[in-house]
Amino acid sequence: MKSLERRYNNIAQKHTGWSSYICFAKAVTGQNFSRRAIQQWFNKLVDKSDYCKSDKAQILKHLESLTKVLRTV
Repeated sequence: MKSLERRYNNIAQKHTGWSSYICFAKAVTGQNFSRRAIQQWFNKLVDKSDYCKSDKAQILKHLESLTKVLRTV
């Protein structure tokens, strides 16, 4: 089973200069995580100072679009 937290931690270790939001976005990209998983781990892993609370809904929507795997025919 894929672990979003494990992916996030690996990315954060490799890229120490990146913000927690950037590491999280990289961790979800193309991995097909559920909306619930993204929301849950976003709240736990992303530093509150990395985003504006009023933008949180739009940010989560963007992260959901990043996680979807695009299929090419």
